[in-house]
Amino acid sequence: MVANIESWFIPFDVFMIICISLVVILAIIFFIIIIIDRACHTVPMMLIANLCLAEFLFGSDLLSMVIFTLRNDLYQIDHDDIFCNFRGYLSYVGYALQNYCFLLQSIYRYLTVIYPTDLFYQSTKFQCFLICLTWLFSFIYAVPFILMNQIKFNLDNQICQMPLGFSFFGIYTALCIYGIPISLIMMVYFKLVQYVKEMNKRAMATNILMRAERELKMLRRTVIIVLIIIIIGLPYGIFSFMAFFTNPPKYYIRIAFIFVDASLLIVMIALFNFTEPLKTSIIRRLNIRNNTVVIAIT
Repeated sequence: MVANIESWFIPFDVFMIICISLVVILAIIFFIIIIIDRACHTVPMMLIANLCLAEFLFGSDLLSMVIFTLRNDLYQIDHDDIFCNFRGYLSYVGYALQNYCFLLQSIYRYLTVIYPTDLFYQSTKFQCFLICLTWLFSFIYAVPFILMNQIKFNLDNQICQMPLGFSFFGIYTALCIYGIPISLIMMVYFKLVQYVKEMNKRAMATNILMRAERELKMLRRTVIIVLIIIIIGLPYGIFSFMAFFTNPPKYYIRIAFIFVDASLLIVMIALFNFTEPLKTSIIRRLNIRNNTVVIAIT
């Protein structure tokens, strides 16, 4: 069977490569800035660094996948390579890990407000423990995909993924990637909103109320980023739902991944805009460099 090449394949492959390359570069820059800047050595920023590391892993895997797709499209190759299934496995790991990183940020905000005097839950050790758990879970939950040979090479889309359809693994994947983390994030958010409203009614101390409102604001930003992921990634969800009843469009994976790759870039931009310590550190360094250049020219 010969690979069918459409005129729009190559331009969109290049577009995805540009988007994901920027994601990987931004993830590296953000991660390095957090490490070297002492002002960023806090638990919340540690959780941001964890997200950057997850986005680097996810982005690197997606970049490898789209480069493979571009090569096959250019040379009309009709078979996969030895790493295709592993890249497919890592894509499920990366997507889950990204969402659980946001869940950890939500949990931290919640614990900070609800248990302000219990420093153990806010400690670096406890948060590192949760980080290790999410990484471990993200890598383990997807192992059955490899062991049960669920990841297949799709010639039309030039990618290794699980076929969509009504199956145990389809429901299991949706639950692990979306159902658990997203529902918990939204539950934490609404519980914190309700808690802050109750604090307002009780006329709590100003400093306690301000802290709760600040944490709620940060959590709201996390929810906004998660909603960006959900909205832009909606085509994949639509195709998944469609596959329960009928065959999805021929190039559904290509179409879905265009939106997924674009959403990652938007997430990184939003992360920069919403994370004040990171934003301040980068702007300060850029200003120092600009001032140095001006002095040198003068």
